[in-house]
Amino acid sequence: MRLVIFDVDGTLVDSQADILAAMAEAFAAVGERAPARADVLGIVGLSLDVAMQRLAPAADHGRMVAAYKDAYVALRAQTGAAQSSPLYPGAQEMLERLGAEPDVLLGVATGKSRRGLDKLLEAHGLDGVFVTQQVADFHPSKPNPSMLYQAMAEVGASKAQTVMIGDTSFDMEMAAAAGVPGFGVSWGYHPVKALHAAHTVADDFAALETALARHWRVGV
Repeated sequence: MRLVIFDVDGTLVDSQADILAAMAEAFAAVGERAPARADVLGIVGLSLDVAMQRLAPAADHGRMVAAYKDAYVALRAQTGAAQSSPLYPGAQEMLERLGAEPDVLLGVATGKSRRGLDKLLEAHGLDGVFVTQQVADFHPSKPNPSMLYQAMAEVGASKAQTVMIGDTSFDMEMAAAAGVPGFGVSWGYHPVKALHAAHTVADDFAALETALARHWRVGV
């Protein structure tokens, strides 16, 4: 058995437009100016409460989180999750190929809420693809390894059978903390130089599949 766990935002889907817009609303709700784009994308992957604390240490974080969630839902309702958070080119085909392998299980470990992930999977027709789904509602924020421990426990996978795929330093640090290889992707929200804890970094989905195949064949 092989367990492949994916981050979502910046790895499988490009949701930065809605993230930036919702964050602007969150800051407006507390009378603050929104931070720069790079600063906002730098906290993607963290749970919202932790992200707000980093971006605005002295603000009313509860109010900001509520405003962000309301804005995100409204933005998604305007265009639909499939358009507001589109899959990166090649993502769906890669998931289909991996999912067709009889000894591969797919999972998700995301800073999204349960509601947010459900809406996204439904919009992209990915219901039933991920056998284990870990969300921010029930875990400490990344890079705490809680999500990965729970995912492995749910499917009975060992650390040697598991990999984590993500675009941020938080994903790679979470993988390292859990004792599993972290496979970084270069097309997401953190620069490649921030993925120093990664086992390897792929530049596209084809390269990612090749790296996974090599990893399973050779081991670490």
